Amino acid sequence: MDLQLKDRVYLLTGATRGLGRATAEALVADGARVVVSGRDAASVAAAAAGLGGPDRARGVVADNADPGTPAALLAAARDAWGRVDGVLISVGGPPPGRITAMTDEQWTAAFGSVFLGAVRLAREVGAVLGEGGSIAFVLSTSVREPIVDLAISNGLRPGLAMAAKTLADELGPRGIRVNGLLPGRIGTERIVELDSAQGDPEAARERASAQIPLRRYGVPEEFGRVAAFVLSPAASYLSGVMLPVDGGALRPL
Repeated sequence: MDLQLKDRVYLLTGATRGLGRATAEALVADGARVVVSGRDAASVAAAAAGLGGPDRARGVVADNADPGTPAALLAAARDAWGRVDGVLISVGGPPPGRITAMTDEQWTAAFGSVFLGAVRLAREVGAVLGEGGSIAFVLSTSVREPIVDLAISNGLRPGLAMAAKTLADELGPRGIRVNGLLPGRIGTERIVELDSAQGDPEAARERASAQIPLRRYGVPEEFGRVAAFVLSPAASYLSGVMLPVDGGALRPL
């Protein structure tokens, strides 16, 4: 399938590794150009180089919690290629823990990056996108059912999903699509961290895999291909959708 991505330009936050990086790779492989961001300068530079260098990818050191991040990303895309066609909004997961153990400071910090930072990016990028533009939020299966020991994610992700649905209503008349992606157990550094926190990572992986109909974790490339499709013009009538990428793990319809 031709995703119609040739020469289109996408912004991707948190894209130096994991799900964001896999999506950037899928977009570039199909002819798009990308601006990738992250908080570590060396990682950002390495990611941009690995994605094809200045002709295909530019890197911006930025934190989603910083109010100046949307303008910095938009400026990088316009300076390089004169256009912006969409954005993948991905942030690192908030710290694990139960509600009874999380502090006000942890909730506030997570809200600033996971929720407010994401809404700000979508709002500011959405304001300048033209017809055919696309916004995708990387959320979590915690949108639909809670995940043990991820209280902050369980609290923030469903609200962010509803914000995305609301934005789809607001931007739809301008021909701009807004969707959410709900990754499950994808083999990223974040999942390794969560499995390791249980003491025996291999046993944790086996237990989690047993609850997935496909009986395995996904790989980032499997997520990246789905995300690239959702962002692309090939998905031109897909909007307001929260799409699980989880091997069938979610049980709700």
